[in-house]
Parts: sequence; C-alpha cells; structure tokens
Amino acid sequence: MRELGKRFEKSILLLFALIMYALNLVAFFGLFSVDNPEITDLSRTAAVTLSTYVIFLFLLTCIYGRYDAGRRKEKQTVFSLMSAAVLTDLMTYFELTIMKTNEANNDRFTIENVGILLLSMLLQLLIILCFTRLGSSFYFWVNGKEKCLIVTENTDQGRRVRAALGDFAKRYEVIGMVSFQEEILQEQMLKADTIVLYDVPVEVRERIVGFCYQNLKNVYFNPTIADIIEQHSKTTVVDDISFFTSEFHLISFEERIIKRVFDVLLSILALLLLSPVLLVSAICIRRYDGGPVFFRQKRATANGRVFEIYKFRTMKENSDDHSVTTDDDRITGPGRFLRKYRIDELPQLFNIVKGDMSLVGPRPEMLKNVEDYTKELPEFVYRLRMKAGLTGYAQIYGKYNTGSRDKLMLDLMYIENYSILKDIQILFQTVSVLFKAEDSTEAFQKHGK
Repeated sequence: MRELGKRFEKSILLLFALIMYALNLVAFFGLFSVDNPEITDLSRTAAVTLSTYVIFLFLLTCIYGRYDAGRRKEKQTVFSLMSAAVLTDLMTYFELTIMKTNEANNDRFTIENVGILLLSMLLQLLIILCFTRLGSSFYFWVNGKEKCLIVTENTDQGRRVRAALGDFAKRYEVIGMVSFQEEILQEQMLKADTIVLYDVPVEVRERIVGFCYQNLKNVYFNPTIADIIEQHSKTTVVDDISFFTSEFHLISFEERIIKRVFDVLLSILALLLLSPVLLVSAICIRRYDGGPVFFRQKRATANGRVFEIYKFRTMKENSDDHSVTTDDDRITGPGRFLRKYRIDELPQLFNIVKGDMSLVGPRPEMLKNVEDYTKELPEFVYRLRMKAGLTGYAQIYGKYNTGSRDKLMLDLMYIENYSILKDIQILFQTVSVLFKAEDSTEAFQKHGK
C-alpha cells in the first residue's frame, strides 16, 4: 500500500491541494451568497468576483508559497496558505462591496457583512489546518525520514547544520558527520539517502556530487558566489562549444528611480499607518528608565557610504557596543518585546525617506562587523553594491547570529535576482518574520560571535 502511495505521491498531494482550494472558495462564496445571491448565479457579478478570487489567490500563493505539505514545517505552510487566503478574501470582499454601490443596493460605499467575512476566514483556517495535517501525515507515511550524512571539515559548522536539520526532525534523520578528507567517506555516503555538504572545496564537491549522481543520492550544498551567478546565466554556443554566459550588471538608472519612488511612497504610508505603534513604543521606552527613545549607530550602505541608522533603544543607556548575546542583560524589559517582533527597526523608515536606506536590500551591518567579516571573507564587500534595506533575504531567512558567509550569500541572492516584482514579493514575505520571532531574533552565544 505504501509503495502504491509513493508511486502516486505527487498526484495525491495535488488532489489534496485542489480539494482544499475548492473548499476555501466554497466557504467564501457559499457564506456571502446568503445576502448576495448574484455571486453564485450566472451573472457578470459572479464572473468578475470569481475571476478576482482565483487570480489573487494564484498570485498570492506564488508570493507566500504553495501547498507543500511535508516539505516545510506545518506552521509555516499554514501561515503561507492562510496569508494568501485572507488577502484574497479581503480583495474580493472590497470588490464585491464596490460593485454593490449602486442605485439598486447601496447609494454609497458601505462596509457590511464583516461577520460573514470573519466566519469565512475561520472556516478557511480550519480547512487549511486539516489539509496541512493530512498532507503532512501522508507525505511522511510514504517517505519516512531522509537519512542524512553531513560532510564538512569544520566541526562547529557541522553542528550548526545538524541543529538546522534537527528543526525538521520529522523529515531528516542525521546518521553521522564526516570530514571530506576521511577514507571512509564513500562508504558512509552509501548508507545515507541525502548528502549534506557544507563549506566543502569546489573541486571536492564536484567529485562528491558525481558519486551521489552515480549512486542516486540526494545532495544539499551551500552555494558559492559562482553558484549564485550561475543561477541567471544563459546558455550560449560558440561554434560547437557550449558555455554558460553571465554578464556583469548593476541596477540601472531607471530601476533606481522606480525603486526610490517606491521606497518614499510606501515608507510615508507605513509611517502614517504605524504611527500609533511608534507612539506607544516611544512612551514605553521613555517611561521604563527615562532614557532616550532612539538609538543611533553608524552603519554602511551602498558603495561603503556611512550613515547613522535610527532604531528604538532596546538596551540600557551607555551599554557596551557589541552584538547581542544569549540572555543579554543589557536589554531592557520593553526592549525584549520590541526586538522579538522587530518593532525596534521601524524608525528605519525615516532613514528610507532620507535616502540612506531602501525598503528592500542587504542587511545594514555595524561598521565593526563589516571590518571583521571582510578580513575573514574579502567578498563581503560585494553586498555594498546596493543600498542597505529594512528587509531582504538576510532579514527574512537569517537570524541575528547568522554567520558572515551565509549573510553574504543571502544578500548576493537578492542583488543578483533584483527586480521590482521581487521587492514586492519580499515585502509581503516580511510579515512571516513576526511568526518566527524566536528563531529570527536568536542571538550570538556569550562566548563569541
């Protein structure tokens, strides 16, 4: 039975997804049809409303992530699907409200049926929870755990990889860790389903990947700069010789103008909408110890230009200037909450309006960290090819204690894949940081960075 399930795994998961999306649609349209029967009749209103729902659901699913039960944590999958569902409901609801603003219904724009909207969202949440759990159970039933072998030379980094895989205990089982220089390497790899390579020299990696390909083993490896550049390479044949072509590029003048206008308009709008949060945060900081509300620090942005970043103060006054550590006693009571939900970073919207930063870009590092990381990894300066950003790949997927090499790779992925559409996608995904607050704000250990 399990072998049959494995054979049709993709088809069954696709069926689960289609049923889930269909039930979500029925939940929304079924409830709203009680007071709006025209949305289920053969009418223009029904056609327009249904088209809006389907189009927005598709676009938002592309942004937040599709139904991929088993491949991500259930919490992440539920959040992604529910975010797409809620925003789709809101868009369709407002369109329906606008369409009802006419002589036959409402002579002016009127907010109504809010209770039905909330009820439909609740039903959709229950549907998504059930199908995510069902899909995950099926996935792990037919696949079991992947037996992973970690191949690295650095024991400390190997432990980091083991801990990361341990967060997905239902999917991965680490059966060992071995150096790529050991003679037993091939023997150990044959025992595993998946080979996880971390900081393995490129020439060694090629040999290991060739061995894995020959023996039908899955391979994970952390990218080099060459790998990131290769992502957008084009295939070119010169005479009878094939090449991958990667042309050097930076953000164009036109793209800079569009990005700047985008930054200013959205930042001003965000400051207006978030003004109550900013005000309450400032009052809490001031009342706690009477100290200054804002914290200022020198940071590096495009082309190495130094600017002064604004943040809400989350530490005691006159604290030592170094990266946050676990159980750091410099952090104030309000500061812990502000850091957990990244509220302390909201004053950077003023930096964006001033032109020091962008909404999306590489993470703005402390000057000391830039200096230290560049000594360790000279390529770290490449991330200064674009303005520092309030959010970005490093801010979404990284943590406070993410290593310098991993930060660099995340930032270069953004730079090499830049587009306005990518910026919009990242801004939508930024909300997910609030739902992994404990992970994203994980600090450096006290014994070092």
